[in-house]
Amino acid sequence: MDFVRAVEEVVRAIPRGRVLTYGDVAALAGMPGYARQVGKTLGAMGFDSPVPCHRVVTVQGRTAPHWPGQVELLRAEGVAFVGAVNVDMKRHRWRPADEF
Repeated sequence: MDFVRAVEEVVRAIPRGRVLTYGDVAALAGMPGYARQVGKTLGAMGFDSPVPCHRVVTVQGRTAPHWPGQVELLRAEGVAFVGAVNVDMKRHRWRPADEF
């Protein structure tokens, strides 16, 4: 499976109200260490993509600064924030068991 399709599969699997980091997505897609490439891949999909890209944040829980709608999409799913744009990672980081 190519990298783009692997990233898409992982991101589509993130449940509502949960998030993964770019690094988590890279690792689950079989390419640990490719967090930046995950960001580029998701950015290329665009804001109107059916892939729930809004569920991917930095390891600190920060949302994308160029995408203000990301916070609103996450809040609509019940995601809590610490500060204005940092997801409460202790509550909302998804830890998939053996799905991949």
